[in-house]
Amino acid sequence: MKNVYILLFSVVFIACGNSEKKEDRITENQSHNDEIAITKAQFEGEKMALGQLAEYDFNETVKVNGMIDVPPHNKSSITTFIGGYITKTPLLIGDSVKKGQLLVTLENPEFVEIQQNYLEVAEQLNYLRSEFNRQKTLYDEHITSEKNYLKAESTYKSNLAHYNGLRKKLQMMNLNPSSVEQGQISSTINLYAPMNGHITKVNVSNGSYISPSDVIMEIVDIDHIHLELAVFEKDIMKVKKDQKIRFTIPEASDKTFEADVHLVGTTIDEQTRRVKVHGHVDNEKENFIVGMFVEADIIIDSTKAMGLPKEALIEVDDDFFVLILVEENADEFHFEKVKLDIGKQTETSVEILNSEALTNKQIIVKGTTMLLNNGEGGHSH
Repeated sequence: MKNVYILLFSVVFIACGNSEKKEDRITENQSHNDEIAITKAQFEGEKMALGQLAEYDFNETVKVNGMIDVPPHNKSSITTFIGGYITKTPLLIGDSVKKGQLLVTLENPEFVEIQQNYLEVAEQLNYLRSEFNRQKTLYDEHITSEKNYLKAESTYKSNLAHYNGLRKKLQMMNLNPSSVEQGQISSTINLYAPMNGHITKVNVSNGSYISPSDVIMEIVDIDHIHLELAVFEKDIMKVKKDQKIRFTIPEASDKTFEADVHLVGTTIDEQTRRVKVHGHVDNEKENFIVGMFVEADIIIDSTKAMGLPKEALIEVDDDFFVLILVEENADEFHFEKVKLDIGKQTETSVEILNSEALTNKQIIVKGTTMLLNNGEGGHSH
């Protein structure tokens, strides 16, 4: 019986010993699986790069859409006060114009009639002024009646009002009243640029008739480009004057541009439930075109934290890892896989919450695509 107990004890002891050895092997293998060796040829071929933790800006933003625009006073629609036929249109869309430059020439017989009426009224005015002064003198000397004096005064002042009205009308038609009084009557009038800018619309051609309600062309001064953004009602309370804006023009450029919130609207569009936000562009020298669609981020809060480029992260089963350098020899780099706790993210970087584990460590920050595509690449120990 004693021999049986000794045998059982020996079996239990051997089993326990084997279990401990198996556990040691598992721990050892797990440790080796967290190490990855990458040859220097692989490292250079995949254009990998080493780096360290760095401080990044992590912004809380409101995403909005909008367009490139100009203030209302930088946009002008060219119309005429009196209709006419186009006889001259020297400009095309895209042409640059200076204030006072000729835009179009109109012709209409009515222009002649207006000048004739003005000339007739001007001649009558000279006579009526003299008659009024004469009647005033006679009335002051009690030679004529008050009735004659008042009649002369009424006729003169009525004619004077007609004269001033026609004179103003000629000036609005860009005709010189003094030249008309000298007998210089024209059947055409010219329209001139009211501002510097570029032609953005031309709605006429030679021979077409233009009425006062028609827009002949449009001029836009692009020296003061701004953003016209639409912010949803739920986000508008977060948007304040002077906040930074970063925007892109997805259809035209890969660059990111900057602006500032200048004005926040005070009314909500009943249909879209959005509020207009006006932003001033920092670099107005870019080749922006009015009407371009933009996608923008309004930065409502900004914090600094330690982080890494997103390209440095390796995702495995919804967990994120980086590779830190533990050893380098003549042919290989040896890296250890370290799990990350991540926080805020931007398009290019991510906040590392357990940054103390990576402090002063050399980390692969570029070229991890090969590791993702090849099951962590290299070879494990």
